[in-house]
Amino acid sequence: MRQKARRGDLHLTVAVGYVKTDDARVEKDPDRRVQESILLVFRKFAELQTVRQVLLWFRQENVLVPSVIQGRGKRPIEWKAPVYHTLHHILTNPVYAGSYAYGRRATRVMIKNGRKRVTRDTLRRNSKDWEVLIHDHHEGYISWAEFERNQHLIAENANGKSYMGRGSIRRGEALLPGLFRCGRCGRRLHIQYSGKGGNTQRYVCRGTFGDMAVGNCIGFGGMRVDRAVAQEVLERLQPLGIEAALRAMEAHTQRHSDKHQQLENSIKQAQYEAARARRQYDAVDPDNRLVAGELERRWNEKLIQLRDLEIELETLSTDRDMPALSADDCARLMKLGSDLGQAWDSPSVSTETRKKIIRLLITEIIVDIVDDTLAIIIHWQGGDHTRMTVRKNKIGQTRWAVKADVVDLVRALARQLPDLSIAAILNRSGKRTGHGASWTRSHVCSLRNIHGISVYREGERAERGERTLDEAADILKVSRATAYRMVSSGALPARQLCTGAPWIVRLSDLQHDVVRREADARRSRRPRSQDLVQNPLLL
Repeated sequence: MRQKARRGDLHLTVAVGYVKTDDARVEKDPDRRVQESILLVFRKFAELQTVRQVLLWFRQENVLVPSVIQGRGKRPIEWKAPVYHTLHHILTNPVYAGSYAYGRRATRVMIKNGRKRVTRDTLRRNSKDWEVLIHDHHEGYISWAEFERNQHLIAENANGKSYMGRGSIRRGEALLPGLFRCGRCGRRLHIQYSGKGGNTQRYVCRGTFGDMAVGNCIGFGGMRVDRAVAQEVLERLQPLGIEAALRAMEAHTQRHSDKHQQLENSIKQAQYEAARARRQYDAVDPDNRLVAGELERRWNEKLIQLRDLEIELETLSTDRDMPALSADDCARLMKLGSDLGQAWDSPSVSTETRKKIIRLLITEIIVDIVDDTLAIIIHWQGGDHTRMTVRKNKIGQTRWAVKADVVDLVRALARQLPDLSIAAILNRSGKRTGHGASWTRSHVCSLRNIHGISVYREGERAERGERTLDEAADILKVSRATAYRMVSSGALPARQLCTGAPWIVRLSDLQHDVVRREADARRSRRPRSQDLVQNPLLL
């Protein structure tokens, strides 16, 4: 038997999608419906990346897959809804890559009760350890390179079975689970959710905690690092934004093509079976009612199945023939393609979609903590590497914390204005609270109390010898517009903390002789008429 296997001639069973010829060769099943169904499994796995997602798609779209009824003689094909094992078997069987394999599972010889007993292990061997592997043995549905990529992806999707595996995409708001690897011990980081509603994520390397009960290796919050890595991904994708938008429009018009093809194949098969049932009914003696009645019932069942498939195809064709994207939708999609940041933050984009995009570009991320920063090395698909640093949140700091520059601005404005005026200036400057809301007097008051900033006291600005622009204009006896022009030209020294904040002038500058002479000159200056015909009146 082993000698026959080494020649590639041992075929105990033949996988669905293949048939065994009279000369003991393996060929593709001549049934095009069977071939299209097998190819559809591989196409969907390349698109959806996990066996479970492929199973869900087949179930939701009510697409059937072929299965072989084992027995003697010709093997009939039965079409049924797929189960996980069926799809997993198709995706992991090397026969679909055109290769002959023997000895994929290990065997053990044991002595039990004085007798030899051979058992087969359930654990699969690595392809390098197979006893026989013959490439290009027969025509395959996919290439060997694609088969190896599929095996690697299936192994990576296994959760909790390897320290090195990324695991499949799971629920949760974190974007990078399974991609982080500890820069100290090399283990994969775990994700932890906490807070109200479980919306706060934290990446943790447990190190040898399970073996030695020691502390965690490293740990850090996930919000800031997720945003930093996502921004790096968007910068890589930005040149491809327009192309992605065009492909999205194309996918919109072709979204039912796979199911449409499967339905057409099913209808052809149903038409053949209905015609065959009719021929059987016509061939029987009509006086033999016991046989004729049964054949008539079978014929009616085939006709009902055919009609149901035709109705389903008509419904799908109606949806497919609906108007494509409107001009406004296309323009909006192209705009999103040119601005991937807006598309990325769109509420219609799910977290799972973002995770899939990131995993298509990134192999893994090495991370370590250096002082108060995260030292990150991104390993991109294709071999490129990117180094970056991300500042860690300080103890007690959350993602809702107000930015440091806003706190510094409030600290400076609190020495000039009351809380209500500060809130108005912050809103005009486009500043937002930690939750992204507009500023109110209570928000400013709360921020001051948290950071120990004292409230503005009426008259303290005057005690420091500072005046506003309106007060400076009154002292110089000019209009506010004139005082502003003096500031713009540099004749009057003044400072402004931010856009929208009041100009502050020192009282000592207002008492300077140069400033007063400039104010007197501007006060006596009259604007010249714009009418070229009018001449100035000289007295």
